[in-house]
Amino acid sequence: MDGVIADTEPHLIEWYKNETGISLTPQLINELGEDAAFADKTALHKVLHTQSFFRTVPVMDKAVENVTLLMEDYEIFIVSAAMEFPLSLYEKREWLQEHFPFISWKNIIFCGDKSIIDTDYMIDDYCKNLDFCKGKALMFNAYHNAHINHHIRINHWDEVPELLKTLTYSTENIL
Repeated sequence: MDGVIADTEPHLIEWYKNETGISLTPQLINELGEDAAFADKTALHKVLHTQSFFRTVPVMDKAVENVTLLMEDYEIFIVSAAMEFPLSLYEKREWLQEHFPFISWKNIIFCGDKSIIDTDYMIDDYCKNLDFCKGKALMFNAYHNAHINHHIRINHWDEVPELLKTLTYSTENIL
C-alpha cells in the first residue's frame, strides 16, 4: 500500500522536515541511503507514530484510475504490513475508503508480515516483501530500492496494465 498506491515518500520527507528542519530529496536519500538520510531516529519514530500521518498521505499518481482498470480483469487485494504502526490501521482503512471506495473490505489485508500472502502477482516497493513472492514480484520504484535490480521495476502506474498483459493472458489474483 505505502509506496505503491499511497505516495509515502514525499509525505515522509515533508513531515520529517517539519519535525527536524532537515531538507531531504529523493536523490539525496538515494545517495546517502535511507538509514543515513533519516539520521534522527527519534524524530523519524515520532513522525511515523503521529496521528494523521498515514491518513493524510497523498494518492500515487494515476493509481486510482489504473487499479480501477485492472479490476476489470484481475482480482485486486490491498495488503499492508500495518501492524508495526498501530495508529496506521484505522487511518489506512479510512484512507482506502476515501480514495479506493470500490475495493471491498474483503480485499483489504492488514498483517505484520507479507510472506503469508500467496498471489499470482505482488506489487510492492520493498524487497523484504517481494523476495518470498511465489508469483511474479513487481517492484514499484522508490528511493530505497533504486540500486536493486532483481525484480521487474515499475516506475509509474500507467505502466502496470500493459506490463500485466505481457505477463499473463488469464484472470489471476493481483496484490
